[in-house]
Amino acid sequence: MRLRGRGRKSLMLVGVLLFLVGLGAGFIDAIAGGGGLLTLPSLMLVPLDTPLALGTNKGQGVFGTAMSLAQYARSTLLDRRRALWSFVPALVGSALGVVTVCRVAQSVLTPLVMVLLLAAAVAMVVQKPPAKAQAPRERSMLLAVLVAFVLAFYDGFFGPGTGTFLILAYAWLWRDALDAASANAKVVNFGSNLGAMLTFAARGLIVWKYALPMAAGQLLGGYLGAHATIRGGRQVVRFAVIGVSVALVARLGWRYL
Repeated sequence: MRLRGRGRKSLMLVGVLLFLVGLGAGFIDAIAGGGGLLTLPSLMLVPLDTPLALGTNKGQGVFGTAMSLAQYARSTLLDRRRALWSFVPALVGSALGVVTVCRVAQSVLTPLVMVLLLAAAVAMVVQKPPAKAQAPRERSMLLAVLVAFVLAFYDGFFGPGTGTFLILAYAWLWRDALDAASANAKVVNFGSNLGAMLTFAARGLIVWKYALPMAAGQLLGGYLGAHATIRGGRQVVRFAVIGVSVALVARLGWRYL
């Protein structure tokens, strides 16, 4: 009986800690992406094998992106036409990425991702956001489909920095202000997480007793992070992107070395 009691207390403690991790990750992810910097290492410490950790990570992450997207959808930041063209390619791209990752080694991608993330941080330091919003650049919706598919495939296949890359893509290609870029990135983030989650779930690679406490934290964190972006604007996103990019480079570099 004592062993059972200790087991329950241990599971409750793990659940509380995972909730707090999900809260922090959801907040960060809603602003600048990079929530996986907290969630994936935490799940591997539980411990879970890598395939289960990846699947469980997507199982909880979809809740945070859904909440932050719901908040952005109520603001004027979201480009609804682009969102309609981006969601399905993101759903399909991430599912294909998950299927591919089960067959191909990822180690070759790590150095490239480190360079890209470091470049993203430098770009945010050098290029300050405009003092006022600019008219969005007219682009073919086929480009929106391509960006969504490619980055969602990357998210399902490897993952780190997807939200940050999306923000930069929308800021550079469409000339979105950073707060609008963060909002539009959430459409692809949600579609990508949903597609990956469904694919991992079909393979039985999600441990829901760990995913659900983190999902609860993600819901609250996503809500708070989206509101911080809507109220704080572009400077909040800029500094968050810099911090997340540097942190991701450090983590990937440590793992690679």
